[in-house]
Amino acid sequence: MTNTSPDQACADAAALIAQADGLVITAGAGMGIDSGLPDFRGDQGFWRAYPALGTHGLRFTEIANPRAFRERPELAWGFYGHRLQLYRRTVPHAGFGLLNKIAARLPGGAFVFTSNVDGQFQRSGMAHERVVECHGSIEKLQCLGDCGEPTWSAQAFVPVVDEEQCLLTCPLPRCPRCGDIARPNILMFGDRLWDSVYADQQEHRLKVWLARQRQAVIIEIGAGTWIPSVRVFGESQQRPLIRVNPGESAVGLPRDIGIALGALDGISRIAAALDAL
Repeated sequence: MTNTSPDQACADAAALIAQADGLVITAGAGMGIDSGLPDFRGDQGFWRAYPALGTHGLRFTEIANPRAFRERPELAWGFYGHRLQLYRRTVPHAGFGLLNKIAARLPGGAFVFTSNVDGQFQRSGMAHERVVECHGSIEKLQCLGDCGEPTWSAQAFVPVVDEEQCLLTCPLPRCPRCGDIARPNILMFGDRLWDSVYADQQEHRLKVWLARQRQAVIIEIGAGTWIPSVRVFGESQQRPLIRVNPGESAVGLPRDIGIALGALDGISRIAAALDAL
């Protein structure tokens, strides 16, 4: 459905969810915009958020790259340390709570599949064991040298960042086994050594849960086509899909529903339509 009004599309989405036994919430970067988190699509948007990296002429693909941690570790950790601080102090917007309430109505609840590394779903109250972070998590660390040390929590690491220079000014985090530099457990560009063990465990739990759901519905929120991991996953499930995206809401199958709204607005309208049923 692509030619209906947003209100009608949200009503149709609510009717679809009302018949479901479980909800798969798939989310990309657009999910965090209403919480005040930046969207790095395009070099200009990235450099507006991190002008010091623009001064260096570094693109997102160059700083979000394991090579940067070897060649310019203080700069790489300046970027990721700032993001870690930002995510820790960000309050998830009301849409997260509404999704949790919708999930509570369904027999199987909900499971999240997200490319976001910010931990916002967990901070909103979603159970950790019901979240798949397909690109990893900024709250976990791994050894840059791939010495065999399993990933570990970043909770003890409190970065101190000179934001004007985008430089880490405290000691670099280190691997507890070999002492090499630690890096975020995030799938980066050109990344052949990302430790996916934890993400693989998360995906296994999702697979087991999905096998039990007979009428699961997928609601995709803020997932674009530049890095299409979330879209590819949702479309591969062969289940009804609700796509909430202000600029890329088109869907390919007649049963699917496209809603050209931002995350919070779309979720709020769907929740209101569900309450009205």
